[in-house]
Amino acid sequence: MKNRVRPYAWGSRTAIASLLGEPAPSSEPQAELWIGAHPADSSVLVDPSGERPLLDAIVDDPAGTLGPQVAREFAGSLPFLLKLLAADSPLSLQAHPTMEQARIGFAAEQAAGVPLDAPFRNYKDCSHKPELMYAITPFEALCGFRPTDVTVRLLDELAVAELGDIRTVLVERPGEPGLRRVVTGLLGTARSAIAPMVAAVAAACRGRVGDPGQFAAEFAMAARVADHYPGDPGVLIALLMNRIDLAPGQAVYLPAGNMHAYLSGFGVEIMASSDNVLRGGLTPKHVDVAELSAVVTFAPDEPMLVPAVPVAPGEHAFRTPSPEFELSRIRLSATGHILEHDGPQILLAVQGPVTVTDAHGGQLVIEPGRSVFLPARQGAVWLEGTGTVFRAKDGLLRQNDTAAPGSGADTRTLSLAS
Repeated sequence: MKNRVRPYAWGSRTAIASLLGEPAPSSEPQAELWIGAHPADSSVLVDPSGERPLLDAIVDDPAGTLGPQVAREFAGSLPFLLKLLAADSPLSLQAHPTMEQARIGFAAEQAAGVPLDAPFRNYKDCSHKPELMYAITPFEALCGFRPTDVTVRLLDELAVAELGDIRTVLVERPGEPGLRRVVTGLLGTARSAIAPMVAAVAAACRGRVGDPGQFAAEFAMAARVADHYPGDPGVLIALLMNRIDLAPGQAVYLPAGNMHAYLSGFGVEIMASSDNVLRGGLTPKHVDVAELSAVVTFAPDEPMLVPAVPVAPGEHAFRTPSPEFELSRIRLSATGHILEHDGPQILLAVQGPVTVTDAHGGQLVIEPGRSVFLPARQGAVWLEGTGTVFRAKDGLLRQNDTAAPGSGADTRTLSLAS
């Protein structure tokens, strides 16, 4: 398939370009490579007969491309979107709605005649957007809110007088009530009024860089974020959140309502096929405080790290509660690997090349950074090579999976269209 790179300002000039074997540094930041059939940026199938958007191929033959069950459950749409994401600077703080919130919000904005590309629009489609991030390189992120008693200790150690009112709220109203009040209050305050507080906190954090202590990493993070977003209330909100470091091979799941931000690193991301984002700071873009407050889960919680579950020799799955998707990593050996599945799949090579062979002997070679769509109608395929491949598929069939772990029988699927 041909997949388009999105050149957001926070993207890397080396990570995606190097994986694709293109000149690095690239001429502009390369933030995301979208692989899927989202209407905003569908991948393009390439085969001997020509080129065609994957979205069009699915619309013309939903049962053949998706399989009857996936076509029925997801209204004839590919339910997942796969991405390569490369962050050289922090992304915005953001959260994603539940399915009900997305449907109501999308319908309301459609009825009001808000253009899909309006900068103040909240809902681009009617789907929720749970997601999973797998780290290819060391990956730093913010993920949900930490317990408020721990944050109070952080504020005491930082000792910035301007944060006194925030500390008081978190002490008097611990947990969800205090966090909701603090976050909405910060976002609802005029930038001119909040900027001096952000500057004072940033200066204090810079003064702590290199010092030992429980919150050294948090102070260093806030100092870096403030360099990118001076005066932004998101700098203060970031200090209320869980900061996590994913090592290569680790993954985190972000359900609806989770406030989060990717700070740096290169990874594979999979999500429900949606582009609904409610922003909460660290951005010059529109922040709808009321809608964000309705969507975000302010209750403190631990980040949801997802273990790698062996499902076949060389293949480990990262399973979440989301029926729209499942991501697995396949490390090929000399014995090769068979894939079977009753629904759609996308294969993305990150090391290779990898050869895909179908039951009729047709072959396709996937180079690093390239992908192939495997429709439901084509049955089993065989992978050979010494590389690493990520496999994206729907998560419906695992719910009925009775096969023994490691049997590989929980899977099926191709048109050798690259």
